[in-house]
Amino acid sequence: GKTSPNRGAHVSHDAEPASLAKMKKDESFLGRLGGTLARKKKSKEVSDLHEEGKNAINAPMLPTGVDIHPEDTLLEENTERIMLDPTSRENLKFKDLLKVLIDWINSELEEDRIIVKDLEEDCYDGQVLQKLFEKLSGRKLNVAEVTQSEIGQKQKLQTVLEAVNELLRPHGWTIEWSVDSIHSKNLVAILYLLVALAMHFQAPIRLPEHVSVQVVVVKKREGILQTALIQFIDAFDTLLDHAPDKLNVVKTSLITFVNKHLNKLNLEVTELESQFADGVYLILLMGLLEDYFVPLYNFYLTPESFEQKVHNVSFAFELMQDGGLKKPKARPEDVVNLNLKSTLRVLYNLFTNYKNSE
Repeated sequence: GKTSPNRGAHVSHDAEPASLAKMKKDESFLGRLGGTLARKKKSKEVSDLHEEGKNAINAPMLPTGVDIHPEDTLLEENTERIMLDPTSRENLKFKDLLKVLIDWINSELEEDRIIVKDLEEDCYDGQVLQKLFEKLSGRKLNVAEVTQSEIGQKQKLQTVLEAVNELLRPHGWTIEWSVDSIHSKNLVAILYLLVALAMHFQAPIRLPEHVSVQVVVVKKREGILQTALIQFIDAFDTLLDHAPDKLNVVKTSLITFVNKHLNKLNLEVTELESQFADGVYLILLMGLLEDYFVPLYNFYLTPESFEQKVHNVSFAFELMQDGGLKKPKARPEDVVNLNLKSTLRVLYNLFTNYKNSE
């Protein structure tokens, strides 16, 4: 039993939605699990920003090219400002996420003849968020219709966000947004809010997986500006680390799916963690899903060593790519090492591709 090198690098959890809220035991839930800006991972801090010296993850230091704008130097002592790293705006998955959310809002608000083109410009004054929340929740909020003044806009935002927070907080979401952050067009806060609403209301959209964007956090401490990078990571991490009850729903769906096929060979899986670790079931499953017989000389039917198991899992990964699936994000060694997250990712990928195949 070697251990996976990734397993030790655990990260401080300051800010994560804990529960993916009211998800149903069905495929639509799994379909939506696709991935989301789930939690902030604290990156390697430029200075020991964190009071408790939490174990940081080794990410690149703050790029020298990050511009700190003059208004950021006006921060009050011990306050912070969060900005999107400019290069992240060009990230294709990030652009994809923005597009998916904009299309979703527009389809929800079609009847209101509201068309959103830019999340920062269109969400900051509370008007679109009010309409979206009313449409999703089916309840009317007591707010003035159109408000031009900043005070009016902030009052409207206050009412909308209180209603949102009341709804989400009992489900374990960490509230990552505020009246000020949204009104100041902070895209990070706006995204957290929209993703939380989309997941809570089970929006019929597929949030892109593995969206990783960098956020620059500027803090003022003892009159000195300090910067650090934070990264968003995806829904699977959130699910595994913060929503154990939802994890069981996912496991149940995956077990049902793999057994539907393995039963044809009179095989049965009861435990996802361990029964795929030697790669044999993964290979047989691929054969069943793609409808071919895998010659026994291609793999070890009763692998003894770590290397033989890694050979099997790698071979199963090759069969997946032959079937047109993307190269699994996990490493074969992680699956052999019983890394649950890696095993679930691989099976979930099969599930989304083959869930309708007989």
